[in-house]
Amino acid sequence: MYDFMPAAQSAAADLYRDLLAAADALTAGEPDAVANMANVAALLWEFLPDLNWAGFYRVGPAKAGGAEELVLGPFVGRPACIRIPFGTGVCGTAAQSRATQLVADVHAFPGHIACDAASASELVVPVLRDGAVIAVIDLDSPTPARFTAEDAAGIEALATMLAARI
Repeated sequence: MYDFMPAAQSAAADLYRDLLAAADALTAGEPDAVANMANVAALLWEFLPDLNWAGFYRVGPAKAGGAEELVLGPFVGRPACIRIPFGTGVCGTAAQSRATQLVADVHAFPGHIACDAASASELVVPVLRDGAVIAVIDLDSPTPARFTAEDAAGIEALATMLAARI
């Protein structure tokens, strides 16, 4: 049985160290990407307070053919948009730019896609393998400016570790 829980009121550095260790323990040696993303989405939900969505969008072929786009992956939260073109919204911008998007107010973000009207801030980190985006980790919060540079650094470390496991 797994019982990964963060220590009460941990400092951000400690919280992300523990999250990374838990994700490493759950995904080490497991070759199934979906299983690994599902467990990590659950960990994100348990470890990070004040979220209304935590999970993954995977890079996959576009529904209508042609270019790749983001396709909904394992997550915890309300039902979400299934497909997001590169360059559209916070997730698509992170995928296209291959750069973390730390957004204090999603309603002010050009082209924001409102999959959940309750979301006010968002953190999206691309997962890169051999320089190519293979997925993004997406965190949404109902609180404006919920995410910090420490959150971004912690999720970036997680994305780096997961790159060979999803």
